[in-house]
Amino acid sequence: MKYTVDKSVFELNKDIKFGILIGENIENSETTFADEERLRQAENKMREEIKPENLRSLHNVELYRDVMIKSGINPNKYPPSVEAMFKRIIKGGQLPVINALVDLCNAVSIENGISLGGHDLRDIHLDLEVRYSRKGDIFLPFGAEEYEDVPEGELVFTSGNVVQTLKWVWRQSELGKLTNESSNVFFQLVGFEYNEDSTLKKSMDEIENLVIKRFNGKVKRFLVDMNNDSIEF
Repeated sequence: MKYTVDKSVFELNKDIKFGILIGENIENSETTFADEERLRQAENKMREEIKPENLRSLHNVELYRDVMIKSGINPNKYPPSVEAMFKRIIKGGQLPVINALVDLCNAVSIENGISLGGHDLRDIHLDLEVRYSRKGDIFLPFGAEEYEDVPEGELVFTSGNVVQTLKWVWRQSELGKLTNESSNVFFQLVGFEYNEDSTLKKSMDEIENLVIKRFNGKVKRFLVDMNNDSIEF
């Protein structure tokens, strides 16, 4: 299978980097006490360190919003999913316990302030691409049974003509949602730097470690940027 980022995406910000991890033979489970504890600690630390009025100035959140604006998406109406999640936490809310993989991915996202999406590969059958939507693209909203048409010209993450994430990093589809039975997973992380101190590298390292040590799986790892805009896995 192929994953490609259209060259036009890098015109929005030449430093966008997509960290891709392919988790294989994952043994997902119900959330354990230790799993939930990591999630709650991440939430508590975020509440202690970030004030609501400073949320949009977080490095990655600010850059996600800027890319969305440049692509024609209003981030006030369609905020990056991590911004909505962080806002809920900072205002005192807790994320619901779903399953071990989802909860630990959320913990890593909160700890590093980064967009991190997991997609079950059993629902994905065609090549993956980050691009502007075209006529004929469709989207299955979370919890829905009927597909919706996607307007042309919106930045999306797709498998063929089936959109996996609408409005770039706003909302994931019902297709590919992670369940207790998920065993082969496509992880997509979005950052703007990749070095020893970057949130992207740290997050990729932590997801890789979780897949191997917590979920007894294997990992393939890739970095996609303007100099390497396509991979096969």
